Amino acid sequence: MKKYILFLFALTIISCSNDDFSTQKSLESKIVVEGWIEEGDFAQVLLSSSIPVTDVIDSTNVLDHAIRSAKITISDGQTSEVLRVKNDKNRVPPFVYFGSTLKGEAGKEYSLKIEYLNRVIEAKTIIPKTVELKSAEYIKKNPADTIGYLFVKFDDPLNEKNYYQIATKIDGEEPIFVPAFYGNLDDKNFKEAAVSIQINRGIILFPKTKFTPYFVDGDLIYVKLRTQNKDALDFWNSWQNEIVNSKNPIYPSNTSLKSNINGGIGIWAGYGQSTLIVKTPPKK
Repeated sequence: MKKYILFLFALTIISCSNDDFSTQKSLESKIVVEGWIEEGDFAQVLLSSSIPVTDVIDSTNVLDHAIRSAKITISDGQTSEVLRVKNDKNRVPPFVYFGSTLKGEAGKEYSLKIEYLNRVIEAKTIIPKTVELKSAEYIKKNPADTIGYLFVKFDDPLNEKNYYQIATKIDGEEPIFVPAFYGNLDDKNFKEAAVSIQINRGIILFPKTKFTPYFVDGDLIYVKLRTQNKDALDFWNSWQNEIVNSKNPIYPSNTSLKSNINGGIGIWAGYGQSTLIVKTPPKK
């Protein structure tokens, strides 16, 4: 399986804006967090320290900034669990903290506490109620094409405030779910409860092959509809804006990424989730 730099490692070099470049060089590195817990699943956390903008970014340097010896505790207010760390060779960096006891439940609040050296980093999140994904379909503009896009349908519950993220994962090619490009949705923009939208493939940092915004014949695609909180929506929208505005996700525009991490940067998010599998036609 191809290896990819995980999303939040781009954060390691964009913890400040370009305007603050000279100041940032003298500051202590920050702890960078990407953590989540989904309904029906266990928590996962990726941890690193920030990399100065002046440093060369390559696989060796990224590994040097991975944090594999922190103590990470997850709690729902009644039950606590200390996460373990594992080596996942399909990821770069290959270290993932994971839970195996405390499974996510909609409506519950989950706290995150990270203890590393002399630092304590904390955050809280609530898992929103899941909204079911009704359908996901691979559509081509022309029948002779070997590429296409996804169209997904779901019903936005009436009289409820919801924020969504649509993510995809190509079997055998991507080890993680990738947020779709412009796949972060606020239901205030829906004209009606029945939602039908086109999904473009999201961007993974440093892929081994050239990025294309479409899917291709032969792909087996996992499609996930996540319900998320406003802080997660703000984080992922700011992440996307950095990519769009700077045209290079490792060199940001002048707007800092949003964060709900106290004592660090990044995101700790609870997600409701509904997943479907889409089979595309065999390659010709």
